Amino acid sequence: MLVALRVKNFVLMDSLELRLEPGFNVLTGETGAGKSIVVGALSLVLGGRGNAEQVRPGADEAEVEALFDVTGSERLATALDAAGVSSGGELVIRRVVQQNGRSRAYLNGRLCTAGELQALASELCDVASQHESVALTDPSTHLGYLDRFGRLSTAREALAAEVEKLEKVVAEIREVREAERGRAEREAFLGFQLQGIDAVSPRSGELEELAADRQRLRHAGRLRELTEHAAARLDQGEHAICDELAKLSKDLRAAADLDPSLEATANSLDGLFSELREIAREVERYAERAEANPSRLSEIEDRMYRLEGLLRQHGPTIDDVLAARSRIAAELEGLGNVETKLEALEHERDRLLRAAGERARQLSQKRREAGEKLGASIGGELADLGMGGARVIVDVAPLSGDRSELVVDGARLGRDGIDRVEFLIAPNKGIEPRPLRKIASGGELSRALLALKRTLAESGPAGLYVFDEVDAGVGGAVADKIGRAIADVARHHQVLCITHLATIAAFADAHFVVSKQVDGPMTKSTVKRVEGKDRVAEVARMLAGAKVGPSALKAASEMLDEAKARSAASASPKRGGKSRAS
Repeated sequence: MLVALRVKNFVLMDSLELRLEPGFNVLTGETGAGKSIVVGALSLVLGGRGNAEQVRPGADEAEVEALFDVTGSERLATALDAAGVSSGGELVIRRVVQQNGRSRAYLNGRLCTAGELQALASELCDVASQHESVALTDPSTHLGYLDRFGRLSTAREALAAEVEKLEKVVAEIREVREAERGRAEREAFLGFQLQGIDAVSPRSGELEELAADRQRLRHAGRLRELTEHAAARLDQGEHAICDELAKLSKDLRAAADLDPSLEATANSLDGLFSELREIAREVERYAERAEANPSRLSEIEDRMYRLEGLLRQHGPTIDDVLAARSRIAAELEGLGNVETKLEALEHERDRLLRAAGERARQLSQKRREAGEKLGASIGGELADLGMGGARVIVDVAPLSGDRSELVVDGARLGRDGIDRVEFLIAPNKGIEPRPLRKIASGGELSRALLALKRTLAESGPAGLYVFDEVDAGVGGAVADKIGRAIADVARHHQVLCITHLATIAAFADAHFVVSKQVDGPMTKSTVKRVEGKDRVAEVARMLAGAKVGPSALKAASEMLDEAKARSAASASPKRGGKSRAS
C-alpha cells in the first residue's frame, strides 16, 4: 500500500506531499491542471525513465519519494531480501533526477538501479493508463492469475515438486553422458596415474625412514671416526673410562665391607659400571658397521627421487598420494559402470516423466475449464462497464517444445506445467480477440483491466492499482457502473483513480483535487485533499462546469450520499464480504 508520495521540483510541482487512504482514492481537477504529473512521479519511483524535462524550470534537480507499507507481502519480502534490503514492513523509494537527465535511485536509503525498482514494481503498484505499461498486460503473469482464480496453486506446486526431481535426474544423465564422451581418454589418463603410483608402491612413513638412512650413509666415515674414538675412550684405550670406573668400584666395595652403610652406594656404582660397559660394546659394534656403501646410497636416493615425483603430482605427503590412489581407483571403477548407471537413470527419468506428465495433463484440463469461467466472468464485468460487445478468451495453449528433453504430448514440461496462458480480448463484435497489450484505445484498455482486476480482486499481487482514463468516452449509467466497480476493487486493493466524471469520483473514500496556479513568472500545480463542503463543491464543478449554482451543489451532495449508500450496500456477499485490503 502506498502511504505517502512526496514530490519536489517535479515538472510543474515545486512541492507536494500526498497521503493516500487504504481504499478508493480519487484525483480530479481541470484538464491540464497536472493530474498526470502525479502518475508520472509514481512511475518514476517504480523504475520509470528519468529525463531532464522532469526537472522543474529553475531547479537543480527533481526528487520523488514514496513510502510503501509492505506488511504481509511474502513475494515482496523475498525480492527485498534478494536485493539486500531490510524493510521492517516499510519501504521508502527515492528517485533524484538532475538537470542533465541523470538520475539516482534509493531503496530504504541504499543506492540501487532503476532495474531493481522495476523488478519490485509489479508487487507495489499496477498502473492502467494509455501511456503506461501494466503488469496485467504481461502474458507471463496470466498463468498465475488463472491458477489463483481456479484455486489450482496447490496442484501447480505439487507438479513443480515432481518436475524438480525430474530435472535433477535429467541433469545427472547429462553429466553422465558428458563423462561418457570423454571416458576413453579419462580412463587412459587415470590408468596412467594409477600405474605410476603402483609402480613405486609407496608406504606411509617411508620417506622419513629413507631420509634418515641417506643421512647415515652420506656421513658414514665421520660416524665411524666418532664412534671408534668413543669406544676407545670408554673401554679400549689406555686409561679407559671403564677401567677407571672398575677401580673405583673395587675401592668402594672394600669400603662397604668396612662400613655396611656404603653397600647401596657400592651397588649403584656397580650398576653404572655394567651399563657403561654395555654402552661401550654397542658403540664398538656401531663403529664396525659404519662404513660407506655407495650402492645402497644410490638406491636410496633413486627411491626418494621417485617418491618425490609422486608428491609433486599428488602430495604434499605420502598419505596424500595413497588417498589419491584410492580416489583414482574408485573413479576408474565408476567409469567402468557408467553404462549400468546411465541405464538406471534413464529408467528413473522415464518413470518420473510419466508421473509428472499425467499430473500436468490433469492440471492443463483444469486450467482450460477455469479459463472458460474466467473469460465469461470478465466478459460479464465488461458488459456492466459499457462494453457489452466485448469478448474475452483465456487462451491456454501448449508450451513450445524447443528441443527440450521434457516433452508431454508435444508440449514442453516445466515446473508450471505444459501450458502458456494469455488473456485475449475483442472489444467489439466482429473483431478477432487480441492480446490486452495490443488494445489501441486507452479507455477500452483501462476498462478491460478494471474488469479483469475486479474479477481477480483477491488474486492480484499489487498493493496499489492506478486507473487513468478509465472514464474515456463514457458517461451516465456506464460511468456509475465503473465507479461501483472501482469501489468494489478498492475493498481488496488500494486504488488511485484519475477521472473527469463526478459519478466515479463520488464513490471515493478520499478525494484529492489538482489545480494549476500562476506564481509570478512560474506556473505550478498543487494537490489538496477536499472534504465536506469543499468536496461537494468539487463534485458540483465536475457536474456543472465553471459556474456552480445551488442546484449543482444540491445534486453533488445527493450524488455523494447515494454513492456512499451504494458502496455500503455492495460491500458484502457478492465477493465474499472481505474487508478492504491494505
